[in-house]
Amino acid sequence: MGNRLSKIYTRTGDDGTTGLGDGSRVPKDSLRVEAYGTVDELNSAIGVLLATPEVPPAVAACLTEVQHELFDLGGELCLPGHHIITAGHVTRLEESLDEFNDALPPLKEFILPGGGPAAAACHLARAIARRAERRVWTLAKAESVSPEVPKYLNRLSDLLFVLARVLARHERGVEVLWRHDRGRGA
Repeated sequence: MGNRLSKIYTRTGDDGTTGLGDGSRVPKDSLRVEAYGTVDELNSAIGVLLATPEVPPAVAACLTEVQHELFDLGGELCLPGHHIITAGHVTRLEESLDEFNDALPPLKEFILPGGGPAAAACHLARAIARRAERRVWTLAKAESVSPEVPKYLNRLSDLLFVLARVLARHERGVEVLWRHDRGRGA
């Protein structure tokens, strides 16, 4: 493969537009760009999580595969009418989710984001995944989007929640439960 990005700056976006994968130009704040930009942000947040020293190998392997799939998903959003994410991708997330969740105790209360550096980074990635899903649904109201894309993001946010619980135990064994009955101070 040759140099794909031989020149990083092109100046073509200085007018507030950007190129999609099909060569068309759209405003940088278009729904499509907002959707795949948020997916890119999610992928970056997972990269930050993977850069923490406390990520167990099984979690790292799962999330590295997710990063590849998110890059594909972003490419799908960048190229209108193109389909990469399939029901098989969603099923793989569900299988990973079930596998990691089986080792966890049942959750009886809401938990607060935190639990250690990796767990906190995972909670942040989960919140960004939810936002990416909302952006994709907004896009889907205006343009064609494969139904597998929001399903994938929905399952991914669930997986990230479970992985945050796994990581909290791995790091310190602590999850902070939300206390609904705490004093309402004056």
